[in-house]
Amino acid sequence: MRKIAFINQKGGVGKTTSTANVGACLTMFRKKVLLIDLDPQANLSIHLGINAHNSDLSIYQIISGKRSPDEVLVKTAIKDLDLIPSTIELASAEIELVNTVGRETIVKFYLGDLIDKYDYVLIDCPPSMGLLTLNALTIVNEIFIPLQTEYFALQGVSKLIQTFDIVKKRLNDSLEITGIIPCLYDSRTKLGQEILEKIKEYFADKVFNTTIRKNVKLSESPSHGMPIIAYAPDSNGARDYTALTKEIIAQEESELNTEGEEASRFKEHAFK
Repeated sequence: MRKIAFINQKGGVGKTTSTANVGACLTMFRKKVLLIDLDPQANLSIHLGINAHNSDLSIYQIISGKRSPDEVLVKTAIKDLDLIPSTIELASAEIELVNTVGRETIVKFYLGDLIDKYDYVLIDCPPSMGLLTLNALTIVNEIFIPLQTEYFALQGVSKLIQTFDIVKKRLNDSLEITGIIPCLYDSRTKLGQEILEKIKEYFADKVFNTTIRKNVKLSESPSHGMPIIAYAPDSNGARDYTALTKEIIAQEESELNTEGEEASRFKEHAFK
């Protein structure tokens, strides 16, 4: 089971879009997926057709002890894609939790064993490095960073990396950055190509081969409450996220191969 936080302290980079669409695409490969909306803006919930402004079903209800995770869990229109939604009231959580003992792990505590029922748990983080994001980083063991292939793409990334290093040392030593997702890519512009090269230079082999191209259908799909594979399955957006999801699944095979190679080397060394 993989637990992945989609994180970037900059807004408008494709973070929520990637969380929703990777989650939906994973179900095409027979994966059972839980999405967690930890952003008070509730864009992930809205993207999947949940009326976040007129609902009392929210992760806020869980961490405030008013409801259990099973009571808040929503079955989306996509089979095997479940969601713990958010609402604007989550914005008050950071203030309310400031003096709470173990505040960085409160979400993990209240979710309990729910996350163990899934093949993938994907968390959409708010565009900040506050307490809610820290909670996400204590739940997951992987980070995906969506980066816009535009001029300010790498601005603020160093701060994000600093936060990652601190959390890894103090709160979650299993945490790793395992994927960089180039988003809003326009291959027709020289600037887009140059920024993509800079991203690859900065992050090396952590950058996915798939780039998410600018696509009108991707922009339209949230207003219809649908992931791109349901709204426009023949669009470039659907093709890109399907290709990205295949790469994500291939990471597991690569990890298994690496573990197998390490096991073989250990046996060779042990019996010499």
